[in-house]
Amino acid sequence: MAGRDGPLSGYKVIELAGIGPGPYAGQLLADYGADVIVVDRPGPGIKAIDGRGKRSIILDLRNPEGTKTLLKLVENADILIEGLRPGVTERLGIGPQHCHKVNPKLIYGRMTGWGQEGPWSQMAGHDINYIAMTGVLHAMGKDGEPPMPPLNMVGDFGGGSMFLVSGILAALVAREKSGKGDIVDAAIIDGTHSLMCFVHGMHGLNAWQPKREANLLDGAAPYYRCYKTSDDKFVAVGCIEPQFFGAMMEKLPIGPDEYGGQNDRARWPEQQKMLEAVFAGKSRDAWEETFALTDACVTPVLDYQEAAEHPANIERSALVSEPGWTHPQIAPRLSSQPPADSFEIPAKGGDSEAILKEAGFASEEIDALFGSGGVAAADR
Repeated sequence: MAGRDGPLSGYKVIELAGIGPGPYAGQLLADYGADVIVVDRPGPGIKAIDGRGKRSIILDLRNPEGTKTLLKLVENADILIEGLRPGVTERLGIGPQHCHKVNPKLIYGRMTGWGQEGPWSQMAGHDINYIAMTGVLHAMGKDGEPPMPPLNMVGDFGGGSMFLVSGILAALVAREKSGKGDIVDAAIIDGTHSLMCFVHGMHGLNAWQPKREANLLDGAAPYYRCYKTSDDKFVAVGCIEPQFFGAMMEKLPIGPDEYGGQNDRARWPEQQKMLEAVFAGKSRDAWEETFALTDACVTPVLDYQEAAEHPANIERSALVSEPGWTHPQIAPRLSSQPPADSFEIPAKGGDSEAILKEAGFASEEIDALFGSGGVAAADR
């Protein structure tokens, strides 16, 4: 059995191969000990960090023998994750109704952009499109310029993977009470709308407006934005609370009368220019030393390679370095599960035979499956 010791040890997950939010959701379950079996497709493939802790079997789901094999694996599974366009698994004969027929307790997790139903359900899209439809993208970037996409963190992984995982875990808890499986319809657009609860709440309090660089957390406030340093790097300033703002000002060569009130919006453009000039006078690392172990909420802006080498992250074992890979640590951390010191990324199809044997296939049946083309192995 694959997987590490953890709270999900003993749970079996079938993950239909995909990219982005579905595989990352499977990775999170594997991190906590679930036995995650990735059903890879025939042909070339690349395994990356989101395959860690999983096993791989290659099935051709357009081949009837591949479909039958998947349903056999589903019989003893707890969870299935799929991220195909709505209706595809139904047409393949592995939709929720087919899987629940062989395993009524299965949690069937579905990951899409627009949801299983609705006018756009069959339309293609990516993270940038989903967050564009929720108000998130409109809030990003400088006023008067095109919105700046925040990588694909907010939609794919925040509004997608995290909500798929939380839905799956909620369904598992409910199954303990009812004994019945469920279908989790996780749409990136739905999860991203949910992430906007804070903004909608602030708007309801008349504390947010639909305009870039006009709000507390979007770069308008001089005390919540980034500043360039003398070495063309940056520091992040986030001292919202008065006591934290005071801690920052204690370290800067600007008097309180010269600067003015922290929340005097009329002076924010002037105050921003003051801070730009001050932070440009020293290097990023010098400013880090200045504000180290204070409550000023001033930190260096690191790239992901620098982050792996920063003493604070090293002390916390936040990342695990292995040949060719840097793995973020399992998160969040549980007192019952120690942090990982290594991770394993499987070869595509490398576990095909072992998975089939565990599912109850005899040797001659396995040979027949390989011969049919419904199942393949990496190095058979």
